[in-house]
Amino acid sequence: MKRLTLAYALGALILAIGLTSTLSTASAADAEQIAGYDQFVFDAPHRAGKVGASVWYPVGTKTYKGIIGENPLFEGTPAYVGAEVADGRFPLVLLSHGSGGNMDGLSWLSSALAARGAMVLAVNHPGSTTGDSSPRRSVKLDERAADLSVALDRLLETPVFADHIDRGRIGALGFSLGGATALGLGGLRFDRELWGQYCDRLGPDAADCVFFAKGGIDYSDLPDGFEAAMRDDRVSSVVAVDPGLSYAVTADNAAKTDVPVLFVSLGRENLWPAADVSETGSGLVGRIADATHVTLSPAHHFTFLQVCKPDGAKMLREENDDPICDDPAGTDRAKIHAEIVDEVAAWLGLGNRTN
Repeated sequence: MKRLTLAYALGALILAIGLTSTLSTASAADAEQIAGYDQFVFDAPHRAGKVGASVWYPVGTKTYKGIIGENPLFEGTPAYVGAEVADGRFPLVLLSHGSGGNMDGLSWLSSALAARGAMVLAVNHPGSTTGDSSPRRSVKLDERAADLSVALDRLLETPVFADHIDRGRIGALGFSLGGATALGLGGLRFDRELWGQYCDRLGPDAADCVFFAKGGIDYSDLPDGFEAAMRDDRVSSVVAVDPGLSYAVTADNAAKTDVPVLFVSLGRENLWPAADVSETGSGLVGRIADATHVTLSPAHHFTFLQVCKPDGAKMLREENDDPICDDPAGTDRAKIHAEIVDEVAAWLGLGNRTN
């Protein structure tokens, strides 16, 4: 995406500068519809600078209501900023955004899962975040996985959150490149030779290969982190939504994976090659012993992104940018989002919708 990063950056600036002005005392009537939200930054030994993280959670005592993730292109999500966590212990989801995404861009999902009774820990992955998405840095898969593992360490050292985490129910969820990150946390490993063969075969027909080719990536000389072990033994289940790099998983490694995995595919006719985990694509689903696969349609890869504002598609056309607000005919993006939440909530054993 060429100039969308400007919209994201402007949205982040609006949030940072204007959050206080958009806060309002929340009424009791909408208490169950809105999750709690907070942010923190942490040092990670594998990163030169600090990593940003966010936490979504069921609300106890409420504070004030802010809008998270809104920018000139996308709708945001309301949250109680800095609210007290509700009594009890809750399953925790480690959430990984895709290439060029960011943690607040997944606010629609984090908020909805928190409303169902989960806590969600997300990070901004340096080098593959909005406005900072580098092909050469994005292939360091071990660093992405380590972002979440270290963030989890820090969260478990923070009593205000740690005391509410059910440590036996920690899952990883990711979209696109984040799906590969979640799979890595669950024990899958990636092979540079297999990925090179996939890109040699599909080339310009595979959006992921096009992106990495623009960065001059040499598939025969990828960093060792691409093939590194990323397993975090605290992760007991995985959800991968339209995951990237599914062709790069070796059959041997997939067969040895004992963590249950839910694959969510977006669309049938419009499925991206990299994300086709069915027998017509990489066949990854069939290689994992405890794998479940659901397909939601009509939809495509970008349907997972936030709901666009009314002028979003027009704005992108005027900027000659990627049509990420355009969905296949008949698609209701908000409805697909609700279906994703239902599938994930059922997989994680969460409660019914609370709003």
